[in-house]
Amino acid sequence: MLKILIIDDEMPARNRLRRMLVDIPAVQLVGEAATGQEALRVIPVYEPDVLLLDISMPGLDGMALAHMLQERQSAPAIIFCTAWSEQAVEAFECDAVDYLVKPVRKERLETALDKARRFITRGAGQSGGFLRSTLGNKVSLLPLSEVICLQAEDKYTTVIHQQGTLVINQSLLELEIEHADILIRIHRGTLVAKNRIRGMEKSAGGQQLLLLDGCDDRPRVSRRNLPAVRKLIRDLT
Repeated sequence: MLKILIIDDEMPARNRLRRMLVDIPAVQLVGEAATGQEALRVIPVYEPDVLLLDISMPGLDGMALAHMLQERQSAPAIIFCTAWSEQAVEAFECDAVDYLVKPVRKERLETALDKARRFITRGAGQSGGFLRSTLGNKVSLLPLSEVICLQAEDKYTTVIHQQGTLVINQSLLELEIEHADILIRIHRGTLVAKNRIRGMEKSAGGQQLLLLDGCDDRPRVSRRNLPAVRKLIRDLT
């Protein structure tokens, strides 16, 4: 059961969210707060899993509250609910799970709560986190568990995943350092998810190609990275 705390200074907005939550399975509304200051007092009392958090509030606003919660070891997942779409990028810099523009639709709320469940599971050590794609005002989160392969493309990185591709603006080096337990470099321009590797085969020209689960592509393994890849395959078998 996902425990929810609504934080919004406008009662109609709180009422709307409350009505939608009644019809969403496996969630429990544990409380409400009308200000950021009030939220700081009741979060330790209610111990919510997820905050449905407005941004524009008098006093301590939602963005400032989110930054404060980032400093805590065990903070609730945050889903921003706001009338202002242009704040999405800043919201995701606060590690928000999702960003809903008012009036919030039930379908979007359900999707956001599903993301929150995956986010919380990740925090329990059962998943590898998320990759974030920001294009204009559109922000998407992709669970690392769905990543197959990442390839450098000019200033961007193309992510091949279970449902298709996604473009992110993190470099391969940043990703390799941040997710060293999940990703391995096989070429100067390519990272792959370790758990997607099925083996290697040699091409007609003598190149070593990697076989990946969930992807027909066979990325080339460079001579420099070949020993590490071979060792990983041995360890996985």
